[in-house]
Amino acid sequence: MLEVEKLARMTMLYDFYGQLLTKRQQEIMEMFYDHDLSLSEIAQEYGISRQAVYDLLKRTEKILEGYENKLKLVEKFELQTKKINDIGKMVSLTKQTGNLKLLDKISEIIQEINELERK
Repeated sequence: MLEVEKLARMTMLYDFYGQLLTKRQQEIMEMFYDHDLSLSEIAQEYGISRQAVYDLLKRTEKILEGYENKLKLVEKFELQTKKINDIGKMVSLTKQTGNLKLLDKISEIIQEINELERK
């Protein structure tokens, strides 16, 4: 996974599941991912080794991925976002072309979103 992709993924996972982490895990995740501090800077702040910070980050990332594997909240969110974007495109296209058949497809996508929310 590219660094930018990993950053985006960890930020999203943290947004959804961060409250389930310990206070220390939250602080270190925020220092590393939000404040862009290095492992050495975080280690100095906590009076621990750089390796300890690295290990804690890796364990925390694994915990966040575990929550996502079980709960799938990010996956559902991303799917809903894609479907909502599809609806927006279809509404624009319907306005441009006057093709009312697209309204049936829009209704179908809305139904799919509603089904996702019930899961």
